[in-house]
Amino acid sequence: MADQLISYDPSGVFLPEHGITPEQLADLAGHLDEARDEVLADAQLWADGVEPSAEKNPLDAGFHELPDRLLGDFRSHGAKSELARIKAAADRLSAETQSVVVLGIGGSYMGARALLEACCHQYYNEVEPAMRRGRPRIYFEGNNVDNDALLDLQRLLQSRGDQWGLVCISKSGGTLETAAAFRILLHDLTASLGKDAGDIAKYVIPVTGTSGKLFELSKALGCKEVFEVPDGVGGRFSVLSAVGLMPAALLGLDVERLLMGAAAMNEHFRNNGPATNIVLQYVGVCHLMEELRGCYTRILSTWGKRLEAAGLWYDQLLAESLGKHEVGALPLTVVNTRDLHSRGQQHQEGARDKLITNLIVDTPSRGAIKIGSSDRNQDGLNELAEKSIPQVLAAAIEGTNQAYREANRPTADIHLPQLDEYTLGQFFQFMMLATVVEGRLIGINPYGQPGVEAYKKNMNAILRK
Repeated sequence: MADQLISYDPSGVFLPEHGITPEQLADLAGHLDEARDEVLADAQLWADGVEPSAEKNPLDAGFHELPDRLLGDFRSHGAKSELARIKAAADRLSAETQSVVVLGIGGSYMGARALLEACCHQYYNEVEPAMRRGRPRIYFEGNNVDNDALLDLQRLLQSRGDQWGLVCISKSGGTLETAAAFRILLHDLTASLGKDAGDIAKYVIPVTGTSGKLFELSKALGCKEVFEVPDGVGGRFSVLSAVGLMPAALLGLDVERLLMGAAAMNEHFRNNGPATNIVLQYVGVCHLMEELRGCYTRILSTWGKRLEAAGLWYDQLLAESLGKHEVGALPLTVVNTRDLHSRGQQHQEGARDKLITNLIVDTPSRGAIKIGSSDRNQDGLNELAEKSIPQVLAAAIEGTNQAYREANRPTADIHLPQLDEYTLGQFFQFMMLATVVEGRLIGINPYGQPGVEAYKKNMNAILRK
C-alpha cells in the first residue's frame, strides 16, 4: 500500500443553524496563510539561532524541522547518528532485560504511552516475548503521585526476579514526581543486582538536558548512553525526539517510519495553501466554531480503544499551549462507542458549546471478526451473523454523526488510513503544527507553560518547610 496522508473532512460543521459556512472558512484563508508563514518563519528563526523578540520568548520552535533533521543525520552519518544510537541502545537494553520502567510526566510520558497503545499488541505486557518481538515489558511511572501504584510496581518487579531496567526522561531532572520515583526504583534496581551493583549503568538510560540534576546524576552513575532532550523543543512538542523515540525503539517500533510520517506532514504543511492544507483547515474550523458559535469545548472523539492515549497527549498539547490569558479551548478526549453510553447524552442534547472531531482509523490492523451464527439466538443476532466488528463500528460512526447532524450538532472527521508508525507520526506533527498556527492566529504564544510552574513551586515549598 502506498503511503497515504491522513485527511480532514469538516463537512459536518457546515450546518444551517449552529455551524459555519464554507464561505466563512474561505474568508479566513488570508489570516491562516499569515499564521502559517509566521510559524515557518519561527522555525527558521530558531534554526538560525536568532534571539527572539520579547513577545516571542520563549520560542521553542525546534520541534518543527526535528523529524527532517533526524532523518537527514541518519542518512548522512549512519551508525554515528542520534537515531542509530537510540536504536542501538534500545536493542542492547532489550536484550539484557525482561522489563523496563519508563519514568516521565507530561510530555515526557504521554507520547510514549500513545505509541504503545496505538502500535503494539493491546495486551502487550501479558503476551509471550515472541509476540512482543523479543522486546521487554514496558511500565510507566513517575507520572503521578500514587503511593499504592508505585508499591504495586515495586512488588511486581521483585516477585519476578528477572532483570529489569530504567529509562528516565526529564529535561531538568527536577520534576518531583519523576525524580522521586527514579530515586526509589534506582535503589530497588541496585539492590536487585547484588554483587553486580557496580554494573547498574548498564540498566539505566537517561534522556535529559545537557545540564541539570538528572544529567549530573547520570554522570555519577557512569551512564554511557545518555540522550538529549533537545534545546528549543518543549516537553509537549518532544514526542519525535529521543523523549518518544527511545521508548518507541524499546517497543521495537519502526522509528524511521514514525519520523517519515511527520516529515511528510511538514512537506504538506509547507507546500499547500488554505484550500488544500489540512492543518490550516482544521485550525480554521476550530477557530470559527469557537469565535462564531461559542464552541469552547473541543471533543476529540476516538473510535476504538487504541487512540485514547493519543487523545490524552493532544489534551496536554492544546491545554498547555493555548490555555493562557483567560482564553483557550477546553480539550476533552472520549473513546467511542464506550463513551456514547456516558457522555453521549450530553453531546447530543446538552449545551451547544462543543465541537466534536472524530478520529477514525479507516482500515483495522488485524483480521475482521464476524459476529457469527448460533443455535442460541435469544440475542437475535443471527440476522447480523455475516457482519464484522469493523462493520459494526463503521455503522456506529455513521449513525452517531447522523444523529448529531439531525440535532444540528457540529462534527468533523480526521481519517487515519491505518494505524501504524507512519500514520501516527503524521498525526503528532499535524496536531503540533495546528496548535502553534492557532496560537499565532489568536495572538497567544503557544510555547512555555508558566501556569504549570505555580503548583511545582508551592509543592516544593510546602515539603521543605
